[in-house]
Parts: sequence; structure tokens; C-alpha cells
Amino acid sequence: MTIDQYGIHLGFLYIRFYALIAITGALFASWLTARRAMTHGLDATHVWDGLFWALVPGLIGARLYHVLTPSPSMWINGQNPYVVEPLRIFAIWEGGLGIYGAIVGGALGIYLYARRHDQPLLKWIDMVVPGLAFAQAIGRWGNFVNHELYGAPTTLPWAIYIPPANRLPGYEAYSTFHPLFLYESLWNIAAGLFLLWLDRKYSNWLKPGDLLLIYLMEYPLIRFLLDFIRLDSNGFGALTTAQVVSLITFLVAGGVLIWRHRQPAQRQTAAEGL
Repeated sequence: MTIDQYGIHLGFLYIRFYALIAITGALFASWLTARRAMTHGLDATHVWDGLFWALVPGLIGARLYHVLTPSPSMWINGQNPYVVEPLRIFAIWEGGLGIYGAIVGGALGIYLYARRHDQPLLKWIDMVVPGLAFAQAIGRWGNFVNHELYGAPTTLPWAIYIPPANRLPGYEAYSTFHPLFLYESLWNIAAGLFLLWLDRKYSNWLKPGDLLLIYLMEYPLIRFLLDFIRLDSNGFGALTTAQVVSLITFLVAGGVLIWRHRQPAQRQTAAEGL
């Protein structure tokens, strides 16, 4: 067995630290969801039975989002690298996962599992989202291991060193950068704690699905702000693709949250049955 900066070599098998960190995040999220399910009167065995129903579509969605929106530095002669070399779509060990695709794919998997087992979809999604925030916080440290997800050059005391081989074209002369992975990780921890606090403090006010809507305002907010100093992002004019998606998601989630709490009780009762 040998260990390098990116993973562990076990004969022909190479286990990347990024993968181990991501798995740790998923397991922690599942454990937290199971504990929350028990306190809310739900059968926690559904968490472990449905884990792969969420993880597999989530992984596929995350990969598809990246494939459709690769970073500009990856393009080959002005073309999407996955169009030029389609087999690279399956090379997930090279990196490239998009959180918005993961959210959509994971939600679809939970929906299918809930329908198959006659479970209340919105209640279960609310059980999941605090753990999702913590899983993101843990997973972002995989970016630290890979020397990626850094921002503009800076000499702030908490700046991180990026090796020359991992610096983007045009930034070879700089050595320290904003640790965007750290900013996002800390925000996600705060977001997860806030969701747990809301669920405990305002359980009588919250409706099934509200925690999901609040999460869909929390994460897009930090992603929108951080992309102003993020390097190597594609976009539309002054905004990146992620910022456009974040802005739309934030506004829609906020609008739906306000709308739901202004609806008559009869309509809310029907919605809660989902």
C-alpha cells in the first residue's frame, strides 16, 4: 500500500481521498436523517433502504450538470470537451460534479422511493435537507485535497497555497488564493444548524416542504455571492451560469414559501398529503 496526495494505492485499486470524503458526508447525512426521522415519528429504516435511490440519481444528475456546463479551461478548440471526447463523460475520477444536478437527481430518487413505499414525500425531504447541507460542508474538503475550488488571488491570512500544476492559465504567477471551498463549507454548516434550529423552534409554524424551500434559498445565496470571486466559470455576460441558476432558484423558492403560507388551510391540507 502506498499513499500520495490524492489517494491510496492498494495494488491495482486506487481509492481517492475525494471519494472517501464524499462517502463520509453521505453517511453522516444518512445518520442524521435517520435520527431526525425517529424524532418525527417516521420509520428510520427507510433512510437506509432508500439511500441508493437518492445517491445514484444524485450522482448521475451531478455529473450531467457538469457535462453540460464544463469550466472554460476545459474546452477544446472552443468546443465542449465531452462532445469532442464523449467517453470522458464516464471518467468521474477526473472530477466534475454539479451540486444543482445532484439536488435534482437526489430529489427524483426520493420521489420514486416515496411513491413506491407510500411515504409522505415532503416530510421525508424535510428530514433530508439539514443532512444535505452538512454533507456538502464535508464534501467540500475533497476540493481542498484536490487543490481546486479556489477563488481570486489574495494575500489574506487565511489564503491557501495552490501548487503551480493546479493553477489556472493566466494565474501562474500567483501562489495564494481565496479558499472558496472553506467559505462554502462554513456556510453550509451554518445553514444546516439553522435548519435544525428552525425545525425545533418553529415546528408549529413550518409546513411540510418548508425546510426544503429555505434550503433552496440558503445555498443559492452563498453560491451567487462566491461566484463573483470564483475563477474559471462559464456564464452569461456579467453573471456565471451558477449565478443565474442560483438567482432563479432563490426567487422561486422564496416566492413559493410566501405563497404557501398565504394559502387557505384547505389547500395546505392537500399539499401536506404529498
